[in-house]
Amino acid sequence: MGQSTPYRAKALVVEDDPMQRAMLELLLEESEFEVVACASAEAAELVLQGSGDNVALMMTDVELAGHMTGVELAYVAKKYNPDVDVIVTSGKPLRQSLPAGAMFWAKPWAPLDVIRVAEMKASALQDARRPS
Repeated sequence: MGQSTPYRAKALVVEDDPMQRAMLELLLEESEFEVVACASAEAAELVLQGSGDNVALMMTDVELAGHMTGVELAYVAKKYNPDVDVIVTSGKPLRQSLPAGAMFWAKPWAPLDVIRVAEMKASALQDARRPS
């Protein structure tokens, strides 16, 4: 009998800065997440339309390429999947309200914070998947 592939939660990274996007991808992959990375909110919305219910965690910058902000994207993500954990980041103060349950992180944030949140989310998802 073959071994089953372990479950990997999906994370969506939305950041138009290629270096920050790559760093977030690396941190989340190290925390055992399957990562989908997008440079714009519009690209991320397409991911959410196709598999939004499978995205467990989304990190997005406020200012993005395209016509939608990260705050607007946070509302879109919650529409497709109310249970997704959303973290919105910016180097500027946040002036808009976020959807219920979303968090705001001021830049610069610590890489350890990303790992901590990712591992807590992955652990909660594993616990939820265990038979009782």
